[in-house]
Amino acid sequence: MRNHPAVVLVAVLLSTLALPVSLTGASVALPEVGRDLDAGLAAVQWVVNGYNATFASFMLATGALADLFGRRRVYAVGLALFAGGGLLASAAQDIVLLDLARALSGVGAAAAATSASALLAGAFHGRARARAFSVFGTTIGAGLAFGPSIAGLLIEAFGWRAVFAAPALVAALVLVVLVPLLPESRQPGAGRVDWPGTVTFTAALLLLIFGFVQGPDYGWSAPVIVAAFVAAVALLVAFVRVERRSAQPMFDLSLLANPRFVGICLAAAVIVAVLVPLLVYLPSYLTTVVGVSPGRAGATLILLTAPTLVLPLLTGVLTRLVQATTVTVVSVALVAVGAAWATVLGPHASTGTLAGPLLTIGGGVGLSIGLLDAIAIGSVPPARAATGAGMINTARLASETVAIAVVGAVLASTTGGRLADPGFTGGLRTVLWVMAGLALAAAVATALLARRGLPRAEAAGSAYPGGS
Repeated sequence: MRNHPAVVLVAVLLSTLALPVSLTGASVALPEVGRDLDAGLAAVQWVVNGYNATFASFMLATGALADLFGRRRVYAVGLALFAGGGLLASAAQDIVLLDLARALSGVGAAAAATSASALLAGAFHGRARARAFSVFGTTIGAGLAFGPSIAGLLIEAFGWRAVFAAPALVAALVLVVLVPLLPESRQPGAGRVDWPGTVTFTAALLLLIFGFVQGPDYGWSAPVIVAAFVAAVALLVAFVRVERRSAQPMFDLSLLANPRFVGICLAAAVIVAVLVPLLVYLPSYLTTVVGVSPGRAGATLILLTAPTLVLPLLTGVLTRLVQATTVTVVSVALVAVGAAWATVLGPHASTGTLAGPLLTIGGGVGLSIGLLDAIAIGSVPPARAATGAGMINTARLASETVAIAVVGAVLASTTGGRLADPGFTGGLRTVLWVMAGLALAAAVATALLARRGLPRAEAAGSAYPGGS
């Protein structure tokens, strides 16, 4: 069975399922974590933000390391870090240790995710590769769709620690049983890792998140918060200068001259900036304000995530009938409508009350999965396809991480750091209205930018890159 494509597929699918479950599961566990470890809101937020920040920051760097030193080797290291971080988090008796363990898990997740897709691409070819990546995308959707409900059941049966232990054990199983059977591969003529770009980008992102998370606790005018924001801006400026001078940059900034690519990245960033903060904070609202159990809260979130399992299949049909750009704009507009509609939530909200808005947001997300990546990659020259894919994924992860931090800062301010009423309902409604406005603006901007960069052939028809 060594080097068999089926083994690669099973290993990649198992590890891929564990990564989103670790994110959405943590969001359901936050209230329990705060109570058990007697931690304030800012410290508890780092359970999610620490994982997301390192995941986003190390995505491109670990991809380059995999090309240099071997995909299986970096995949194994990533699984080991993810599993070790998860087991450490499940045993943590202190919130600081838990936060550090989650950051470690994020680094491992980045290494495992980038290497997994490369291993899959190397093991399958032609139509088999297309089928393999279709299953791969469905698995990511399944992790997002059922992660909250799985986490809710784990919490009710074993406590919050199981939410971190279960994905870690899955990763450890893959590491011990399947990784020895995987083939090794490297990118011929692979370049070096852009460490200056990685360091400046990571530091800027962490400082920005630190400012938003700790701002309500320390005070927005506190010297340390002001210094964090100033340093984050300075590091972002340094990052741009480093990337412009680098022969092999982490971010190919010249792609930002392509209006269509920018429009698609904007759509991808805004969609996750609405979806992921809801995945993080809605379970807390349902358990602390509405008063439902963690299992019931997780089940309710299936309404938000289930469309990601079904609608990607419909997108391929739609793009044969209308332009892919139109489908993209509609998906962002649906997210905007759903966010505005979700302001009906309140202390007495039922699953039926939330079904419409959550399904609408999920519908917008589901229509965009796969489509945005295909358009983004198809809008850049083939030789830069990998760079384009890395940039859109990093844009997603960075935007969702910052969005979680910003939403958390707003809710911390309106609730006095307790994530409870009075203040939680009003704060969450304010956040939803802002999300709706931003998504609507993004839909308009995406339509204008994508149309400017639209090839004449597509302007006359309705094909999209990567689809038929």
